[in-house]
Amino acid sequence: MVRRSPITNMFAGSPVKPLQQHISKVHECVKKLEPFFLAVVEKDYDQMAALQNEIHKLEVEADDLKHELRIQLPNSLFMPMPRERILDIVLNQDRLANKTKEIAGYVNGRRLELPDEIADMMLELVKQSIAASRQAKKIVNELDELVEVGFRGREVSSVESMINDLDDIEYGADKLGTQIDNALFIIEKNLNPIDAVFLYRVIQNVGEVADIAQRVGARLELLLAR
Repeated sequence: MVRRSPITNMFAGSPVKPLQQHISKVHECVKKLEPFFLAVVEKDYDQMAALQNEIHKLEVEADDLKHELRIQLPNSLFMPMPRERILDIVLNQDRLANKTKEIAGYVNGRRLELPDEIADMMLELVKQSIAASRQAKKIVNELDELVEVGFRGREVSSVESMINDLDDIEYGADKLGTQIDNALFIIEKNLNPIDAVFLYRVIQNVGEVADIAQRVGARLELLLAR
């Protein structure tokens, strides 16, 4: 464990802990997608509605943390990271929770059903996107150590490796999304046309959760190159 330096103690307004609290709440929200989609597969509409409410509650709590961070963020030359970079990171973290709420909203709102031909792959895509969010959270949780070492040394190499792993997770989600699109294309003529349109949208948006998580990692990577 790296010992806290006197210089770091000067940063009373450091945004690191608020960023970490925010991504933790965001990931808590994203994780709800797995039980939500299990309920979708099982056509358990009561459980879907309950989980949508939980997702909405967590998104609101994440939003409150975002607003608090923005209000308390000092505009100081002694900040350990550029203010605009911090705001960019929290914006993308926020998008993760927003996208999760959006997905739950229109899936439950339409009582959308997943065809058997794509159900297992969709559950796998959900898990892959949650894994991307988890990896983004893991990277953000390294920020205090990066600040301690001045964004230099072995800690930087470790975080760069974690960002590469996040890229791999997102790439896997992207490939899986394409496979599901192809499988849906084969059966779409047997579906209600409007439901088919919404299913494509679900596939795209669940994949976008992984995309947004990757963007969090990409924004943090810019800090390493300062």
